[in-house]
Amino acid sequence: MGRKSSKIAAKKGAADKAKSRIYSKALHDVAKAIKSGGPDPDTNFLLKIALDRCRKFNVPKDNIDRAIKKGSGEGGDDYNEINYEGYGPGGVAVFVEASTNNPTRTVANVRSYFNKCNGSLGKEGCLQFVFDQKSVFTIPKGELEEEEFTLEMIDAGAEDIELDEEMFEVIGPKEAFGDIQKKLQGLNITPEEAGLERIPLSFTSAEGEVLDDVEKLIGLLEDDEDVVNVYHNIEA
Repeated sequence: MGRKSSKIAAKKGAADKAKSRIYSKALHDVAKAIKSGGPDPDTNFLLKIALDRCRKFNVPKDNIDRAIKKGSGEGGDDYNEINYEGYGPGGVAVFVEASTNNPTRTVANVRSYFNKCNGSLGKEGCLQFVFDQKSVFTIPKGELEEEEFTLEMIDAGAEDIELDEEMFEVIGPKEAFGDIQKKLQGLNITPEEAGLERIPLSFTSAEGEVLDDVEKLIGLLEDDEDVVNVYHNIEA
């Protein structure tokens, strides 16, 4: 295979991995939404958002059906949400959210990724002062009037509302998730994404080989089928 062909193959492989991660995240959100709020998207706001995202990314119907069965408890295996916390090279904090039917397998894999990249898996809670869990909603601007929408979100408990490239990002305390969700429903607005995310409270700089190793660690974690989200505090 020639140099050019190798590059094309590498790009295709990267694209396939990216698509696989998008599918996995979307399907996980479907199963999680059903587990917490039932299988009816008319009454389960988070399920409606998750199914809309699956359609947007053309996730195959068979995959969606399996995720629905998994969330309804018909998939056989019992999946648990588990978090892992640790430090990558250069002291970069790395927070991992996973969904697994085999915690022994998953923790062994996650620990091996940290070890391979000169990092270390820490104890639960070791990053409690590095990340804060926030409610985050991503909403298309459409016909929304910025000032009016901003006031509505503040009224619902949002702390920060930003408009960037025709998308609003609404951030609020973890406890305000339900109130913001209800406000959006009352306004007949469906977000593209909605959930709880880990927002860094402090940052660590990384460059050169250290940055390369951190990026390798994040890549290994994201490629693991049990891993749902990976957060870090690298300074932008």
